[in-house]
Amino acid sequence: MVFVMKVDRFDEDVAVARLAEIVALECGMDQTAAKRLRIAAALHDIGKRKIPAAIITKPSKLTTREFEIMKTHTALGAQMLGCVHGEMNELAASCCRYHHEWWDGSQSYWGLRAEELPAYIRIVSLCDVYIALIAKRPYKEVWPRKDAADYIKKMAGKQFDPALAEIFIPLVSDGPRIRKPAEYPANCIHAVKRR
Repeated sequence: MVFVMKVDRFDEDVAVARLAEIVALECGMDQTAAKRLRIAAALHDIGKRKIPAAIITKPSKLTTREFEIMKTHTALGAQMLGCVHGEMNELAASCCRYHHEWWDGSQSYWGLRAEELPAYIRIVSLCDVYIALIAKRPYKEVWPRKDAADYIKKMAGKQFDPALAEIFIPLVSDGPRIRKPAEYPANCIHAVKRR
C-alpha cells in the first residue's frame, strides 16, 4: 500500500509525525514506541506558535535577526511542553528542542552530535527536513520527491545519521509505504535502534 502525502503548511506537523512512525517501524522500533514517537513528533514545531506570523509567513529570505528569532522555536516548544511532567511530554519536549541538531555537529543549536542524539530525534529531524522540502512554503516552491531524497542522500553523514538515511531513502523513493506488522522481516535492519 502506498501512503501519499499532500503537504501544506497546515498539515506538515502531521505529515512529519506519520512519516516518523513509518521510519521508526522500519528501523525496528516496536509499535508502541513508534506510536509514541508519532504523537511526540506531531508537536516538534509547536514553538512556532510563539513566533510572529510576519516571520513565519515571510515570502522571502529571513534577515539575520528574524532567523535568530525563528531559531528560538525549539526552546519555546520545549518550554511549552516541559511545564507538564510525564514521559510523553518529555519525549515531545526533546523532539522540540533537538530536531534541528546536525549529525556532524556543524549546525548545532544545543551542542549535540552523532550518537549523543537519541534515535527518535534523528528520525524526527530527517522527516522534518524531507517534509519541509516537499511542501510549499511562503519562500519556496515544492521540491520534487526525487530531489528531496537526493538531498537526504547528499547530507547523510553531515546533517543526517548515515545509517538512518540509508533506511529512509527507499521508503520515500515511490512515496512512503505502510506495511502491516506481519510484513516486517524478522531480520529487519536495526542500525538506528542500536545507536
